[in-house]
Amino acid sequence: MTGRSSTSRRTGNIDSLPPDALLPTTKKEVVARGWDELDVILFSGDAYVDHPSFGIAVLGRVLEGMGLQVAIVPQPNWRDDLRDFKKLGRPRLFFGVSAGAMDSMVNHYTANKRLRSDDAYTPGGRAGQRPDYPTIVYTRILKQLYPDTPVIIGGIEASMRRFTHYDYWQDKLRPSILVESGADLLIYGMGEKTVMEIARLMERGVPVNNLQNIRQTVFLADMEAIGAGGSGVVGSSEPGGAGSDGPAFVNLWSHEECLADKKRYALNFRTVEEESNKLEAAVIVQPVGDRTVVVNPPLPPPDEREMDSIYSLPFTRMPHPRYRKKGPIPAYEMIKHSITLHRGCFGGCSFCTISAHQGKFVSSRSERSVLNEVEAVKRMPGFKGYISDLGGPSANMYKMQGRDMKVCARCSKPSCIFPVVCPNLETSPAPLLSIYRKVRSMPGIKKAFVGSGIRYDLFLGRIDQQSYRDYARELIKHHVSGRLKVAPEHSEEKVLKLMRKPPFSLYRKMQKLFDQINREEGLKQQLIPYFISSHPGCGNIEMAELALLAKQMNIRPEQVQDFTPTPMTLATVIFYTSVNPYTMEKVSVARNRQEKQVQQQFFFWYKKEYRSRIRKELIKMGRKDLAVKLLD
Repeated sequence: MTGRSSTSRRTGNIDSLPPDALLPTTKKEVVARGWDELDVILFSGDAYVDHPSFGIAVLGRVLEGMGLQVAIVPQPNWRDDLRDFKKLGRPRLFFGVSAGAMDSMVNHYTANKRLRSDDAYTPGGRAGQRPDYPTIVYTRILKQLYPDTPVIIGGIEASMRRFTHYDYWQDKLRPSILVESGADLLIYGMGEKTVMEIARLMERGVPVNNLQNIRQTVFLADMEAIGAGGSGVVGSSEPGGAGSDGPAFVNLWSHEECLADKKRYALNFRTVEEESNKLEAAVIVQPVGDRTVVVNPPLPPPDEREMDSIYSLPFTRMPHPRYRKKGPIPAYEMIKHSITLHRGCFGGCSFCTISAHQGKFVSSRSERSVLNEVEAVKRMPGFKGYISDLGGPSANMYKMQGRDMKVCARCSKPSCIFPVVCPNLETSPAPLLSIYRKVRSMPGIKKAFVGSGIRYDLFLGRIDQQSYRDYARELIKHHVSGRLKVAPEHSEEKVLKLMRKPPFSLYRKMQKLFDQINREEGLKQQLIPYFISSHPGCGNIEMAELALLAKQMNIRPEQVQDFTPTPMTLATVIFYTSVNPYTMEKVSVARNRQEKQVQQQFFFWYKKEYRSRIRKELIKMGRKDLAVKLLD
């Protein structure tokens, strides 16, 4: 990967940046660069922020680094005469489409399907600047206007919808987003290497219809061409389809069979999740109508050199100047002084899509790359000495991987730390401890906080060892901004098992350690636990028991979440099917709005307006004893 070598010289006051500091977004900006045509045009549901935390900016910089002429069209108007889709014309190679950094439906609606009044990825936080399912809407418009120009979709929305998936907002199964959008190709997961390979091949004149053997892509094929007929070998990993010398493949139940039988949909999910967790996965095929969705295996996780090359691209770390008078972009304000250390997560939580999108295997940057970025942040306008986050999906997984990767290659488990930490997992905090200490000792750095959540099960099990004790003290003494976020999620064992989370006793241990270090260091900080209501397997009794435990521990939950089913998670499959795909056992589910609201009210047992309703609910369930303990 090529590109300009230094972030620092491109980081400054937005008014002092040269005209070509960011990728062009208008015809005027394209002309100002002296370009006659564009090679790639990227459409995004988010505002354009030239920061490595925003995927569309990363892809734009990666393609630019190849010497391509790239433009970004952020938040195009899809309701007028479509001028935003026409203003730059057609690209020489392809259009790229992403809904943005969040799933659009999570962005738009609450867990109770109420329309949100704001959008964190839009200037001024204004809502209504993107449609529902922008991946589909934008792609259909582009295909209508430019039917012969390839459209490649990607990002979290497309990635999580590459197979038949349950849509909570429409309460139904929908086919692969490739079918509904009409796109030519889908890139799933983190797409830098894949988009580069596609661009290289298209530069050589390879048509998009011939790009069918690229890892981490999805395409539609005629049934006969792929050799898949019907539902025969669900879950099989035997070679087939491509001949004895070809790649192994698994054949899922068809979309139509999933519509007819929820259990087949559940079985499909187990197959997909297990394949996604392998270092060497098979091709996965799923018939839909008279065609077949073909999902090529993922790429190997990026190594340190590849990670460093991404973060050395010339990001200005700023929003495009077009937003200067439109108000701040809330998501940017939250992360503008943050540093991402790694990607991927081996936690495998059943309600989370991080591992499904970024991968189970953690890829980390070098220490030098991280320190270079801190220097760049120090030069940002308005920086006052505080790094808001040194983290990642789980902040303390930096440099953690299997000791013997041959053991990992034989494993398809979704989690490396549930039900216990894998003995093959290297969990030493030494590399992270080194970064923490070096960053906080840098001139101009007053504090470097850890704003991402941490997995306390990665160090509490070995807290008797000096390096793990040193990590805990360093974290709590120097890197907490008054509050440290952790996520026990629940207290009851049966719910935690379905969540793939450790027992609540471990949270108690963390609270004890946190309080001890605060006393010894003369600090007054808080440990803030996250909890979820309405998760599959959780009933009103379990919520009452959680509330009682919170009362006994003097916890008045602030960070609470009502479970929202999102595509491609185990919890969502259970929500839709009421079946655990791994055991095929029935699971109770709070399905409608009223059931979900009843559960969530238990979080607020200490508020007067909820007490009578909680008491009536417990008495109705025959648990007056719980009502007395909780409310009296």
